[in-house]
Amino acid sequence: MDRHTGILSQKIRTLSPEQIAEVENFVEFLRLRAQERGLTQAAAALSTPAFETIWANPEDDAYDAL
Repeated sequence: MDRHTGILSQKIRTLSPEQIAEVENFVEFLRLRAQERGLTQAAAALSTPAFETIWANPEDDAYDAL
């Protein structure tokens, strides 16, 4: 256990059961948000080649200069 984990554990032990439940919910929120961001980045990376075929055309070259 690193120093930060130990300090956090000590602080959590001083909380009421209701507050501990809130901390747990917040930690789960952070975990899910990080997971969603990873999925969004993966989806964007996978879709890039498809969009490149649509965007890379002579008709739209004028927009590249904007």
